[in-house]
Amino acid sequence: MQTRTLGPNGPKVSALGLGCMGMSEFYGAHDDAESIRVIHHALGAGLNFLDTADIYGPHTNEMLVGKAIKGRRNEVFLATKFGIMRDPNDPSKRGVNGRPEYVRSACDASLRRLGVDHIDLYYQHRVDRTTPIEDTVGAMADLVRAGKVRYIGLSEPSAQTIERAHKVHPVTAVQSEYSLWTRDPEDGILQTCERLGVGFVPYSPLGRGFLTGAIKSPDDFGDDDYRKHSPRFEGENFARNLKLVNKVRELAGDKGCTPAQLALAWVLAQGEHIVPIPGTKRIRYLDENIGALDVQLDTADLAAIDETFPRDAASGPRYHAPMMALLRG
Repeated sequence: MQTRTLGPNGPKVSALGLGCMGMSEFYGAHDDAESIRVIHHALGAGLNFLDTADIYGPHTNEMLVGKAIKGRRNEVFLATKFGIMRDPNDPSKRGVNGRPEYVRSACDASLRRLGVDHIDLYYQHRVDRTTPIEDTVGAMADLVRAGKVRYIGLSEPSAQTIERAHKVHPVTAVQSEYSLWTRDPEDGILQTCERLGVGFVPYSPLGRGFLTGAIKSPDDFGDDDYRKHSPRFEGENFARNLKLVNKVRELAGDKGCTPAQLALAWVLAQGEHIVPIPGTKRIRYLDENIGALDVQLDTADLAAIDETFPRDAASGPRYHAPMMALLRG
């Protein structure tokens, strides 16, 4: 397994991580036993960077990951997140909490669910605009000093927030959505991370599965799949985006790889400090994703991809308005 470091002085992890969210929620039916087999297969292949969060389930994904890594903790670089709160009466409603007392209680709860005595990388899932980032990161730094957390990170922050947070305690990683069809981090986030020596962890590097080419119609989604009502997968947006994916398929054919592998190879080629975390619930897709590490893209390949799938080519916003409002805090 190839490795990368999260920042020049950060921890060494597998060059590809595994996003575990979909194993418990959001992407249709799930099978815990199969998901555990996927995690074990990943560890066996040397892929050691696992990503979860307390709201996935909610809570059940951390418990699933904890069960999967029991007895294998030393093989895992474990990341989880806090900060997004879901209304128990309506889980679709979200709030954000970055108050120090909540940071501490959320960490203790995650440690219990995961069945571990420390978290390798603890992210603030979304920035709480009502709490100074210095206060939130100060509480996270306390967790590091207490031995409950090794490294800290931020998810979907603004460049300014990264700067402010980094002055309180070194930020090891920033996680944001980044892929061929979501290139917002190029507006200062990637540059800030590289300048400060912060690792960058793209989630949904396969466009929530769309860039794999496996999704042909909105009817491919079950009623319990949130993509069925996600802007880029609805109506005319779906049709326009499908045309882009077909172009990616053609480029992948020229390189002798799958569309998913081409899309992942493109993300990996954007910088050595970048470690994407594609999610999957199936071993065959995990193996396909790992195969992207062997796809080499030269300058001509990258230029052809940019020409075929230029920035801002995707049709529709990433989320509906309430979730968009939580970004870049």
